[in-house]
Amino acid sequence: MSKVIGIDLGTTNSCVAVVEGGHPVVIPNDKGERTTPSVVAFTEKGERLVGSAARRQQAVNPRRTVASVKRQMGTDWTVGIDGRRWTPQEISAAILRRLKEDAEAYVGEPIADAVITVPAYFNDIQRQATKDAGRIAGLNVLRIINEPTSAALAYGLNNGVPQKIMVYDLGGGTFDVSIIEIGEGVIEVLATSGDNHLGGDDFDQRVVDHLAEAFQKEHRIDLRRDPAALGRLQEAAETAKKELSGTDAAQITLPFIAQKDGSPLHLDARLTRAEFDRLTADLVERTAGPVQNAMRDAGVSPTDLGRVLLVGGSTRIPAVQAMVRRLTGKEPSRSINPDECVAQGAAVQGEILQGGGALASKGEILLLDVTPLSLSIETVGGVATRLVDRNSRLPIHHSQIFSTTVPFQRAVEIHVLQGERPMARDNRTIGRFKLTGIQRAMAGVPQIEVTFDIDANGILTVSAKDLSTGKAQSITITGNERMSEEDIQRAIRDAETYAASDGLYRDSAESINEARQLAARVDAALKQHGKAVDKAEKKQIKADLAALNKVLFKCKADKMNESDIAELKTARDQLARSAEHLLGL
Repeated sequence: MSKVIGIDLGTTNSCVAVVEGGHPVVIPNDKGERTTPSVVAFTEKGERLVGSAARRQQAVNPRRTVASVKRQMGTDWTVGIDGRRWTPQEISAAILRRLKEDAEAYVGEPIADAVITVPAYFNDIQRQATKDAGRIAGLNVLRIINEPTSAALAYGLNNGVPQKIMVYDLGGGTFDVSIIEIGEGVIEVLATSGDNHLGGDDFDQRVVDHLAEAFQKEHRIDLRRDPAALGRLQEAAETAKKELSGTDAAQITLPFIAQKDGSPLHLDARLTRAEFDRLTADLVERTAGPVQNAMRDAGVSPTDLGRVLLVGGSTRIPAVQAMVRRLTGKEPSRSINPDECVAQGAAVQGEILQGGGALASKGEILLLDVTPLSLSIETVGGVATRLVDRNSRLPIHHSQIFSTTVPFQRAVEIHVLQGERPMARDNRTIGRFKLTGIQRAMAGVPQIEVTFDIDANGILTVSAKDLSTGKAQSITITGNERMSEEDIQRAIRDAETYAASDGLYRDSAESINEARQLAARVDAALKQHGKAVDKAEKKQIKADLAALNKVLFKCKADKMNESDIAELKTARDQLARSAEHLLGL
């Protein structure tokens, strides 16, 4: 049976894990990194870069680089590159495919199944979009699991003592808080709350604006209007934010950031932790509301909490940790890695869904999650009539009877909403369902049973039946933010096409790296042992080394084709043969 991987598809970084020997293990990428930047870029030649390679060229190629796409999941946002519009699902699929390839290289076999995490406050459309991204990447998504729940699962695997815990999850783009009860073999989510537009990106933006406004005041140039300068600012802001988690001040130096009257301008600024805290104080304060809401909905007080887990890289910010202490009166736990625990929990859930083979020694683990937002239907007067309350335990099956408001009405439109506001206009539309063929009758006579089913992924399906005739009616979901099946299939074909170029780029990069390493070893060996080698042999080695360096000089990973790679490998192999004796000395 093939492995099931767990994937934390993050706003800033993504992580993949698998269960080995009863423990979740984080899988490093091809560069040895335990997390992969959630960045996708397209070169001028048309190759697609994912991860660190894409992030490195973000500042100099911002118009062809996409980052933080997770915030756009489930919307109609697209980005235009080379005359093609890319959806959030397709960009996310490129990241997922790279994680899948890294996992396959690690386990040594093809991988088809995955559990993918999402913010607890993702709505139905956002969850479906994430599942679609998985399909495009060639994955069978067994389950969509909430990020705080996943972190609790990773924690609860080795901390099965009955207790109530809070998971405070502040990532790059989203914030979630969940109250979770861990019992004997049961992990139950009691309540969840959050903010889908609050995260580390917002903290970075405050620093960017602070630096840009100071520069504009001094030089009358707004760096935010220059994409390349803005990219460098964003990178410097994130670096400074990270430094300020461990120091009292950060020095930000960006030479040649702009020009004025033909002369270069440099940005050199010092940012203290006190200034950073002042710039971001309202963002930290925004986390208080969801924390209080989650505790109230769960019916717990701070004294009931046994542990507070910090998840997400942004929880390293000292002011955030101080807020957690103020809200809960507890010192946050440091027993889990905030960057890796979500992927580890997803891997655990995957192992459970597969039968829990490697986890059998730890006993059966039952995970009980909840729906984060209430579900309603618009009724007369624009009222949002609630059918499913937030924090209802999944899965959910709920039916309710409705009727017509106009005599002899043959069709009704059912407007489905997600949110907590009393009026329909103030909530999020997640679909409009049309029921036709209703029996002609006076208003209020037909009985239309609408059934909501929410599966373990938190994804909603709807069915309906006209009880006056007993005839079941089909309902078509027309939420325009979802990808159609045709769109998904096209994206899958495109992803497979890019997979070939992605593999070519990786092969190019690896070949260049191997050749450079060999050239360096031979050069060092010649300097150390050259006198011990026969003159003719030494001459041949130097000729082969020069030939390899000549090929390397013209090699660029994003511009190589298969014949270029073959030429490089031939030159490398020739040097390896001629220098075999030298390297063995």
